[in-house]
Amino acid sequence: MMQAEKVAAPPFTAPDYYLIDELLTEEHKLIRNSVRQWVDEHIIPIIDEYCQKAETPKHLIPLMGKMGIFGPTIPQEYGGGGLDYISYGLIMQEIERGDSGIRSMASVQSSLVMFPIYAYGSEEQKRKYLPKLAKGEYMGCFGLTEPDYGSNPGGMLTHFKDMGDYYLLNGTKMWISNAPFADIAIVWAKNEAGRIHGLIVERGMEGFSTPEMKNKWSLRASATGELIFQDVKVPKSNLLPGVSGLRGPLSCLDNARYGISWGAIGAAMACYDSALQYAKSRIQFDRPIAAYQLTQKKLAEMLTEITKAQLLAWRLGVLKNEGRATSAQISMAKRNNVNMALEVAREARQIHGGNGIMGEYPIMRHMMNLESVITYEGTHDIHLLITGMDITGIPAFRIDGK
Repeated sequence: MMQAEKVAAPPFTAPDYYLIDELLTEEHKLIRNSVRQWVDEHIIPIIDEYCQKAETPKHLIPLMGKMGIFGPTIPQEYGGGGLDYISYGLIMQEIERGDSGIRSMASVQSSLVMFPIYAYGSEEQKRKYLPKLAKGEYMGCFGLTEPDYGSNPGGMLTHFKDMGDYYLLNGTKMWISNAPFADIAIVWAKNEAGRIHGLIVERGMEGFSTPEMKNKWSLRASATGELIFQDVKVPKSNLLPGVSGLRGPLSCLDNARYGISWGAIGAAMACYDSALQYAKSRIQFDRPIAAYQLTQKKLAEMLTEITKAQLLAWRLGVLKNEGRATSAQISMAKRNNVNMALEVAREARQIHGGNGIMGEYPIMRHMMNLESVITYEGTHDIHLLITGMDITGIPAFRIDGK
């Protein structure tokens, strides 16, 4: 059977039904448009091939560093971009329009590795690691989740002991993005008193290994692995001195979840735009399927939900810039926007019919990716309970309510 010739996709047109661009500064739009063009040139043409092979396009890493995608909110003196949080959100939106796995790689580097070093690290740690992380010369990962402790990170078993000249670290972390190729890991572990601290663990330390997790049907262009610590000797200078307790890792997750709330919009935009173009060109019963009421219903509802998510993310960005965004507000946006994107992907798949499962279109890839995004960095249900706790004052995570 002859293989159908691949037809070039029409240029992407971003939906902006409520003229949200008017709420952005000229700098915001310049940054967004630059990253949008970069994604069109460097991610869109190759991402299907890499996902089919379940490989990470690591050749993009230095290019992402050159584009300022890593650590855009970190001050310039440490190699970052010195940008605001709306700029960061727009960058994540465009990267995830390309692929959620590539956005995962970028947001882990920025929010979960560079942010804790900047916020809680010593001056020596900032100078040593941040410039190289910003350029992509170093890649990092974030070790919090364990095989038996996901939604309840406080139950972690990974621990370290003070051995006088160094700390001795033991334990296992799981579902860690970037782990297989990361140069450093920000690892959260308990000391002998049961208090959680962050440690910078470097590749090459004896007893530290990062086996890759295979056979994923989601985030196939993102490398996921474990972090295994077997009597790893960590220099005392690698302890993050500025924080202890769960506040440290949870503040990092707030930044990552914020970026996800924007990134998911990018995935939804890609699916909506593909569905709209397909509906206008696909002829059935002598008319484009865009002429039929049920197709228009799907498209109109998709656009409505994208628009609501855009407004939610923009307002959250304003609050973040002002230092007023709460963890609960970030949870609401992450939960709503990722769920929105997943529903948009599913509706877009229906509009594409059988073609919706083919690699020539981005729909199925985004849908599979979003099934992970709706779970990681706080599951869909846990974020709902965070909102419930915030509005009632009663935590529902435990039976005793404590």
